[in-house]
Amino acid sequence: FACRGAACYRLAGPGGPFRVFRSQLPRRNDTYPEEPPPEEPPPGPAPAPPRRLGSGAALCRVCGCLGPRCCGRCRRAAYCGPEHQALDWRRGHRRSCAQHAAGDDSADAIPEHNEFLFPEYEILIEPEEPEFPADSTDDEQGAEDTSKDAKEQEELGAAGTAAFQSLDEETLEAMAKHETAEEKIFQMFKKRVAAEPEQIIRYCRGGEGPLWVSGENRPEEKDIPNCVCGAKRIFEFQIMPQLLNHLHVDSLGESIDWGTLVVYTCADSCGGGSEYLEEFIWKQDYSMGCT
Repeated sequence: FACRGAACYRLAGPGGPFRVFRSQLPRRNDTYPEEPPPEEPPPGPAPAPPRRLGSGAALCRVCGCLGPRCCGRCRRAAYCGPEHQALDWRRGHRRSCAQHAAGDDSADAIPEHNEFLFPEYEILIEPEEPEFPADSTDDEQGAEDTSKDAKEQEELGAAGTAAFQSLDEETLEAMAKHETAEEKIFQMFKKRVAAEPEQIIRYCRGGEGPLWVSGENRPEEKDIPNCVCGAKRIFEFQIMPQLLNHLHVDSLGESIDWGTLVVYTCADSCGGGSEYLEEFIWKQDYSMGCT
């Protein structure tokens, strides 16, 4: 969960304005079948569509949570509380009430509150393709590029000598090592992501660690708290920065932002049923040296 407002983005802490919760069911449960449905539909005529439920839990028109509160005029619009009721009223429900009185069924349409809700998408799950060794043509091209890069670095170094004359040799050496390490980490990140630019989540529970965007602000083992049950938390998945393109949060300095969000969950998968348990999220931003 994350607030899209700029004020929450400035919150301190390892996860910033983000919170992550876990809820799980055993494979055998009363809600879903143990085995997934077949990918191909069964032969024969398609079954009739299920009848629309005439009753059920009322959900808030704004956020989708349980809505025990309803509009006093039409008695059809449900809300989780007075704040969302007032917001929806200002955003157009005052007109819907009049349409209900006129018998217009379109008044039941759920509005889009894009000013603070994120758009919803379907997430497709695919395994990551293994990397293949480059052929000789790529090697030759890589050697040529390396030669060009070396020449450009030499020219840049000569041009920038005057700017660093006031720095001692030890300081310059430390700066060079830091920049080189950061560049290698970030270039590795870009190379891995380039294989699938639209990837928004990398999932690998208990296996390969996160793909970091920087060598700075990485958690150590002591930084990751144990679960409330006492078990250690392990890496489960990370959220990639490409997701920001789909969430329409591109106001520089006024929107949420991240280099990567890394989620650690209970190694013993404690809990069960309908219980929600908070887990640990680590927010890593881009280094100042990343370009």
